[in-house]
This record gives sequence, structure tokens and C-alpha cells, in this order.
Amino acid sequence: MSLRLLAAAGLTALLGATAPGPSPPPPQPPAQLDDADVDRAVDRLDGVVEAAMKRTGVPGVAVAVVHNGEVLHMKGYGVRKAGEKAAVDADTVFQLASVSKPIASTVVSGAVGTEGWTVPVAPNVPDFKLKDPWVTSHVTAADLFSHRSGLPDHAGDLLEDLGYDRAYILSHLRYEPLTPFRASYAYTNFGLTAAAQAVADKKGMSWEKLADDVLYEPAGMDSTSSRFEDYVNASDRAYGHVRVGDAWKARFVRDPDAQSPAGGVSSTVRDMATWMRLQLANGKLDGRQIIDAEALERTHWPEAVANPPHAPAGRTGFYGLGWNVSYDDAGRLRLSHTGAFAQGAHTNVTMLPGEQLGIVVLTNTSPVGVADAVALDFFDIAETGEVSRDWIPLVDALYQQEADAGRSKTDYAHPPSGAEPAQAADTYTGTYTSPYYGRAQVVAGTDGTLTLRLGPKPQTYALTHYDGDTFSFETAGENAVGRTGVTFTPDGKSFTVEYLNTEGLGRFTRVGGGDQPASTA
Repeated sequence: MSLRLLAAAGLTALLGATAPGPSPPPPQPPAQLDDADVDRAVDRLDGVVEAAMKRTGVPGVAVAVVHNGEVLHMKGYGVRKAGEKAAVDADTVFQLASVSKPIASTVVSGAVGTEGWTVPVAPNVPDFKLKDPWVTSHVTAADLFSHRSGLPDHAGDLLEDLGYDRAYILSHLRYEPLTPFRASYAYTNFGLTAAAQAVADKKGMSWEKLADDVLYEPAGMDSTSSRFEDYVNASDRAYGHVRVGDAWKARFVRDPDAQSPAGGVSSTVRDMATWMRLQLANGKLDGRQIIDAEALERTHWPEAVANPPHAPAGRTGFYGLGWNVSYDDAGRLRLSHTGAFAQGAHTNVTMLPGEQLGIVVLTNTSPVGVADAVALDFFDIAETGEVSRDWIPLVDALYQQEADAGRSKTDYAHPPSGAEPAQAADTYTGTYTSPYYGRAQVVAGTDGTLTLRLGPKPQTYALTHYDGDTFSFETAGENAVGRTGVTFTPDGKSFTVEYLNTEGLGRFTRVGGGDQPASTA
């Protein structure tokens, strides 16, 4: 599942546009939150978290709150892995998913300063090109970090699911159709990754080392890494869980190295509290200027309209440089980002810079609303003393809506009553290629059943006949959408994979004679 609306628009803005209820009152000058307001919210955090965990069954949560440069709350709840006793604590390492983006923009600010945000990306990543040469020569790190390059929504993510690495994906973004440059918005992990990679390449080092050198080591964020191997080898780590029936199971280990700047950071609430302190102190930490203040402030500006208001009283959601930027009912600037892996992570960071207040919530399951709801409850209690609404079902419904949006409208599990038979298996077997998705093979087993092989490894998918020259298979990976269709031309010279064809790139054409072995063995 790719959380397009929630990540792109910012949860606060999206809920302001879609949530039921009376229109909010006109903005009033914000009343400063005093220590008593914040303490009240902190005092109730244990109850908020524990109630959310009991309600959803989420096995592990960690939370930190900072205010006026101090850490007021830093605690783990539950267990790292369902069915085991090892407890979550302040030093448990979680995958951050898209909360990696504002961390990446912090690194870029520290590496290149304000001017670096406006330098064209392409000269520093030789294989990076977009479909329009003019856009290629002009697109900057700021354009890519604010998702206004013209690349389509989540461009490149399906290549990652098939097992392609960062270099391959960045070099194949040139095939993606573009919408108007700097006049349209679409959330892209690999657009942002290209910008971060350009900064690292210009510095002559890997992105992962740049993040270490610029941010993690100077800030003392010793448990934070942009390398998957550091997460998976951590002795105190939270396992990702997915729901299986009524239980949470640790089924997958998501490797996000290909999009490390956009989704590959792992960290603890102790380190995240340090990073929030640095953010709220204009790049300073314990009196030391770690990140250039002017460059860091630039990341907090609204750069693109991510979600226009859908009602007269609705809010506009903006995106900055790696941050969702919005304004609450009192007119306060609110910076936030949600992160989620369908394979087992859900995180949220939200800050009110004018109040010098921030919270981070890390959880170890696919999203069911907990990370967002805990943050929303916290700010409700701080600002008014009460929770304004039951956030979990509202937020969870938005996640489910996004998950369902990519599913096929065809029920491939139930062929039509008058389905036409397939042709002989050798009509379809062969080697095929796509300029974007690369090589594919269709092979037949000894019983005549067909298997589709995709990606560099390759990955194998059993094809089930649906109707005539159309088959289906069960998708896999972070962006799985259930069953999807595979439709061959009657002559077997090409086929199209439905879920890979959103942007018209999912057609594979037969190579040469297409001779293949008759068996998958």
C-alpha cells in the first residue's frame, strides 16, 4: 500500500477537508500554550497510547515529546515482536518509512546550505533524466523534495517492488509521462531520492555516509541509520507486523534501501527526540550549530499545494521540502509527516514550531491509525483539554480507502460464466521485454500451467486463466493490490500487466522467436 493522499496532503489538512461535522470557527490569533497545557497532555499520554493499543492490538509503540528544548516524555510500550516478551523501550529501533523525508531534507540543508536547494540535479546524477529534456536540465532538489517535478504519483515504486536497485530505478524515470513542471503535484519517493543522491554524488560519497557525517554523528544520533542492514542487525529492534485474521504477525522484513532518503531511515524515539530538538532550535543542538539555520528554515516553507480544499471551510494542505505544512484552526504553523509500510511500519512526527512543541510516535504494524491518532489526541488535549473526536476509525478508514483504490475492478477470482478457453500454452511462452520494467518470461510447467517471471532476480507469479487470452496473478510486495490481470494479444506477441500499466508502461513485447523451456523446473 502506498499512502498517497495521507503522505502527500498531510493528515491534518486532509482531515480538515474531509472530516464530518460543523465548519470550524474563523481563525483566531493563537493563544500560546503554557507549560500547564503541555504537561496536561503529557500526563495523559500513557492512557492515550495504552487505549489505542488495546483497541487495535498493535503490539509495540514508542513515543517522545519535546517542549522548549527539553524532552518531557520518552517511553516504549508493549513488545518488539508479537508473542515474545522483549519490551519496546526508548532505544528500540523502528523503521521510519516516509518520516525519513524530513530527515533527508535536514541532511541536504546541512550538506549544501540554502543555495544547494536551487541547483539543477541532473549534472550530478549522469543517468538521471526525465522525459522532457528541458525539465531534466532545470529540475532542482527543491522541486523534487516538494514533489512538483511533474513525475506521476509514486513513480518508480513498482520497480522497487520487482527488485530493481536505486541506480536502475533512477535511470528509468525518463520513461514516466510528465505533468506540467512546477504547476502540478504528485508524491514521489524516487524523485526525492534522485535529489538526495545528487547531493551525495556531488560530495563524492554515498547518501548513507553523507547522512552519517552531516547529521547522525554530529547530533549524537547513534542508533539512527539510512542502511537497512543496520536496522535488521540491531539487537533491540521492532519487528514489522501485518494483520493475519484477527492477529498481528511478523511476516515480512521490508528492505527500503533503494529509496533510502525517502523511506529507509531507522531510528529510536531517543534519537528522534534529539532531531526534533534540533529542528525546533533552528539547527542548533546544545549550543552547537549542526545544520545551517537558513537552509533548514527553507524546508518549512510551503512549496506546493498538495491538497486543495474540497469544501468552502476546508483547509489547503501544502508540502514543503520533505514536510507536510499546514495551519491549524488557530492559525498555528504545523509541520508533520506520516510514514507507513504495508509490510509493517506506521510512524508520525508533528511539530508546532511557534510553540516549540513536537511529538514522534513509532509503531511496529501496518497502519491502523494509531501513530496519527496518538499525535492528534496529544495536540487536542494540549490545546483544549479534550480529544475533539474519535480519531482512530476516521484515520483508519482513510488508510483503507487508499489501500482499496489500487485494486482492480475485475474480480479475477471468479471467471465469467461464458469464459473463452485459453490457447495452447506455447502461444504465450517466451521471453518478453519492456523499456521500463525490463525482461519478463512466460514459462509452462509440464502440466501446461503458466508462470510469469518479472524483475532482475526474477520473481515468479503463477498465472491463473480468467477468460480467453487474459490471466491473473496475485501481486506481492509493498504495493500489492490483490489479483491483477495479464492480457496477451491473440498472436502472443505481447502482453500487458494491468497493475503495472497505470502510466501506460506495462506492455511487454516478445523478443525474437521467444523459445523457452517447456518446464518451470
